[in-house]
Amino acid sequence: MQRLSARSFAVLTTVGALLLTGCGTEIASPGKTPSSATAGRTIRAQKVMRLTQPHAETAMTLLEGPTFDGNGGLLVVDVTAPGGKPKVIRVDVGRKTSRAVHTDDRGAYTSAQFSPYDGRIYLSDFSHGEIVSLAPDGSDPRTFFSGEIDGARMNPDDIAFDRSGNLYLSDSRGLSEGEALGRVVRIDREGGKATVLAEGLAAPNGISFDSEYRGLWFSELTENRISYLRLDQEGRVTSRHTAIRVNGGIAQTDSIAVDADGNLYQGLHGRAAMAVYDRNGERLATVELPARTEGLESATNVAITPGGTRAYMTVSGPAGGYLYAFDALAAGTRQSNGG
Repeated sequence: MQRLSARSFAVLTTVGALLLTGCGTEIASPGKTPSSATAGRTIRAQKVMRLTQPHAETAMTLLEGPTFDGNGGLLVVDVTAPGGKPKVIRVDVGRKTSRAVHTDDRGAYTSAQFSPYDGRIYLSDFSHGEIVSLAPDGSDPRTFFSGEIDGARMNPDDIAFDRSGNLYLSDSRGLSEGEALGRVVRIDREGGKATVLAEGLAAPNGISFDSEYRGLWFSELTENRISYLRLDQEGRVTSRHTAIRVNGGIAQTDSIAVDADGNLYQGLHGRAAMAVYDRNGERLATVELPARTEGLESATNVAITPGGTRAYMTVSGPAGGYLYAFDALAAGTRQSNGG
């Protein structure tokens, strides 16, 4: 799920579809981490296809939440798609074709994930504070969770599942006010119990388990930092610390994916690039678009092919919503599915 400049937030408020990211300009470099003397190598991504164009109703398009299903099909969401336009899109990356899976008149979906418990697609509706689920073919929409948690409604952005199917999400509450009211929330797999794991956060966005499911990585959009929550076997927090500070210039930390070796792929809002770190915070690489690419301003998220290394990155801007591909540093797993 990405996310958000004040200008973009105002636009989406006007059309009634708030999201967690927005637009910027491609000028800043993510830079170096304190733990590394080099920003690592550059990985050039290649254009796969354009999926969407800016919508007349919202004046923008924003692709997010890439996730592979069990048959190798790739799903993405268009956060700013108006009612009647595809909000969940299935992509055949081999044939370079796409088709609509789901639309409605209400949701602003910032993330998509398949549950290991029931196999359904789970979507985070940022503007209505809900988690919605669909059958794998996009039918049978259900509200999985809605309402307040500890007296406050959510603005859910990204989703991660543990092995048992319990859902963990970044709640970007406080983003529009510029206040650190965000949370990391756990919802049990039946949707009956919600628990706040961390609070007082600055617009949390990306969230993903590490490769061993020992803890959660999450990013804070307005602080450009990635933190780590160590969890016990019951999903309770045992420790929390700031792990990586991303020197992004005008770019901000968006969604996170993790490969089989535990490397982190950090999306950037405000720059069409991704920063890649190892689990110790060393900057390994920067994923860049080809030189002279114009009209693309944010690389929100990535999904790495399960068991393979081909990665598909969602990139958006005034030129439209695109998929770009690159070779990841290690194979994809469930935690490599965008969120």
